[in-house]
Amino acid sequence: MNQSITILEAKNLKVKRGGATLLNIPSLSIEKGEILALIGPNGAGKTTFLQTLSYLLKPFQGEIFFRGKKVETNISVLEYRRKLAMVFQEPLLFDTTVFNNVASGLKIRGMKRKEIADRVMEQLERFGISHLSRRSAKTLSGGEAQRASLARAFALQPEILLLDEPFASLDPPTHESLIEDLEHILYRTRTTTIFATHDRLEALSLSDRVAVMNHGMIQQMGPPEEVMNYPATEFVASFVGVETILPGKVIKRNGGSFIASVEGKEIEAVGEAHLGETVLLCIRPENVTLSTQPHREATSARNLFVGRILKIVPLGPYQKAHLDCGFPLVAYVTTHSLEELSLNEGKEVRASFKATAIHVVRKGAG
Repeated sequence: MNQSITILEAKNLKVKRGGATLLNIPSLSIEKGEILALIGPNGAGKTTFLQTLSYLLKPFQGEIFFRGKKVETNISVLEYRRKLAMVFQEPLLFDTTVFNNVASGLKIRGMKRKEIADRVMEQLERFGISHLSRRSAKTLSGGEAQRASLARAFALQPEILLLDEPFASLDPPTHESLIEDLEHILYRTRTTTIFATHDRLEALSLSDRVAVMNHGMIQQMGPPEEVMNYPATEFVASFVGVETILPGKVIKRNGGSFIASVEGKEIEAVGEAHLGETVLLCIRPENVTLSTQPHREATSARNLFVGRILKIVPLGPYQKAHLDCGFPLVAYVTTHSLEELSLNEGKEVRASFKATAIHVVRKGAG
C-alpha cells in the first residue's frame, strides 16, 4: 500500500426508498492505494453503495469526504466525480471503434490528440486488446468488451476506481484470465479500488480488505484471511464458505477450551465460552479429515466421529462429501483420496477435526 493517507471517507450514509432502508453505512474510510472488496449476495446493497459513493444515486443522507474535503461543500460534485472511474457489469460501450471508446472520457476532458492517442494505446496494450483498436465495439466478445471498459476507465488515470461486478457474466476461462490480468495491473498501478462481487475467490485474490454486506449494512470488515477464517456472525460464516455451522450448548469447560453438546454429541473447541452459553461451531470443509480405518489411529484431532456419506458432489479438483455424524458435516477430499479410500454414498467413515480448527461464534446465555 502507498502512504497511509485516507483518500475516501463516508459518514452516516443512508439511502431510503419507499420507507425501506437500502443502505446504512455509519462510517467507512479507504486508504490511498487500497483495494476493498464488497462481497455479499444479490440485493445486499453493494451496487447501491457504489452508486452512492459515485454520486450516481441521489438523494442520500450522510457525508462523503475526498482527501479530507467534504464533497459539495469543499469540493464540487463535478470535480470529485472527475477523480473517479466506474466499470459496470455490462460494458456499456458506444457504437464506435474500440479506440474511440477508450478515448471517449479523455476527449470530454479536452485533452490534446497526441496525448489521447498515447494514453489510449498504453491501456489497449496493458489489457491485451491493441489489435482490436479499429474494431467496432459491437463485434467484441464479452471478455473483449469488458477489457475495453477497463481500459477506458484506466485511461482516465482515476484516483479511485469503482467496479460493480464487472466479471459476473463472463465464462469461467475468460473470467479467470481477466481477474489475473487485473490483479497484476492493480498491483503495478496501486489504483485505489472498491469493487463489488458475490464471488469470494475474486475477493481473496484481489483485495487488501473485505467488507461483507447484507441488507444494506456491512456485517464484517477486515483482511480477507481474517474474515474468511474468523467470521463474526452466522451469515458471514455461511457466505465465506464455512460449510458446517453447528449450534451447540457449552456443557464443560477446561482451561482455554470447552465442550459443547451438539444434537447429543460432544464436540471440543478451543476458545472462551461460559457454561450454559449457546455457541455456533464453524468448521471449514478443508479442516475435516476422512478415514476408513476401523480403529482410531494416532492423531492430534480432538474430535472423531463415525458417520455415513450422504452425498458426494464434484467441485473442481476436490470432491465435497456431505456426512451424517449424528449432526451434518461437510468435508473436502481430493479425487485421488476418493478413489484410494473407495468413498461412495452410503459408506461408513470416520471424520476427524481439531479443536483448534473450529471457529466459535458466541450467541450468549442459553
